[in-house]
Amino acid sequence: MSAVLAVINHTQWANLGNLLARKAGALVTLIVIGLIVQWILHRLIDKLVSKAEEGVLPDRITQAAFGRTQTEPQPGSTRRVQRAKTLGTLLKSITSGVIVAIVLTMMLSEIGLNIGPIIASAGIVGVALGFGSQTLVKDFLSGVFLLFEDQYGVGDVVDMGEGLSGTIEAVSLRVTRLRDTNGTVWYVRNGELYRVGNMSQNWARTVLDVQVSAREDLTRVRRVLTDVIHDLWQDEDFQGVIIEEPEIWGIEAITPDAITLRVALKTAPMEQWRVARVLRGRIKSRFDHEGIQAPYPTSYVMNRTPGAPDAPAAANVGAGQDPNE
Repeated sequence: MSAVLAVINHTQWANLGNLLARKAGALVTLIVIGLIVQWILHRLIDKLVSKAEEGVLPDRITQAAFGRTQTEPQPGSTRRVQRAKTLGTLLKSITSGVIVAIVLTMMLSEIGLNIGPIIASAGIVGVALGFGSQTLVKDFLSGVFLLFEDQYGVGDVVDMGEGLSGTIEAVSLRVTRLRDTNGTVWYVRNGELYRVGNMSQNWARTVLDVQVSAREDLTRVRRVLTDVIHDLWQDEDFQGVIIEEPEIWGIEAITPDAITLRVALKTAPMEQWRVARVLRGRIKSRFDHEGIQAPYPTSYVMNRTPGAPDAPAAANVGAGQDPNE
């Protein structure tokens, strides 16, 4: 019995060897075609990665803003390159897996195996995953585009709407981890992000509203403000922090008690809050020195005695006129 089984096994192996020998050319051709397609797709992915490494904004904008030369690293460029390479590695792995699966299926079909059940099983699994993990697929796709477009990264300060803002601590393909100013850690699924405001990308702006009393001379106030912001612009401690000379945009609001002037400064990312605090302190000190008053509420109180004539009438009487006229 064992001898018969040995003969059968030997015959099966011999038939398989003959089949592989006859189909060797077709199998090798499939492998070569798969390798060529993989090489072409990987080259395309490398080009996409190189485009992603350049960033969303052109380098000339960043260079003009920060005064850096072409050879110096731009702000955020290291993070951008790392994320682009991570995305490229992910895309290469996905394409390689798909190509290997297709080539293996075609090789099995070439040697005479029925691949119908394999294709049917793959279709059933795909449909099940499509219905059961729609949210997961949405999160992953959103994470891929988030990385590719470099919308934000670790260390950025962002506003995600609905009162949720803070510093990004981690970014993955599925979720983003954010810590707010109170220290609370939030986990946000990438598929749920409809809009994100990034306050740390390329440059920022400090917009400061300065209020003075409505009785102040605006020409004098503007001259003092100009001196203060120019001194801050010339301060060596803020070289490279304030990237454009500050401007006074003009009068923002007028009320019976106050006049509001708006000052704008273009700053490096993450520096707008520090610049605003320093500028407020300098404006306050200079206004105190110059005697420029802050606005304060003004109230008018009229005390009238019952039966007493009105003030204009009393004035007319004093002038020798009849109050009844």
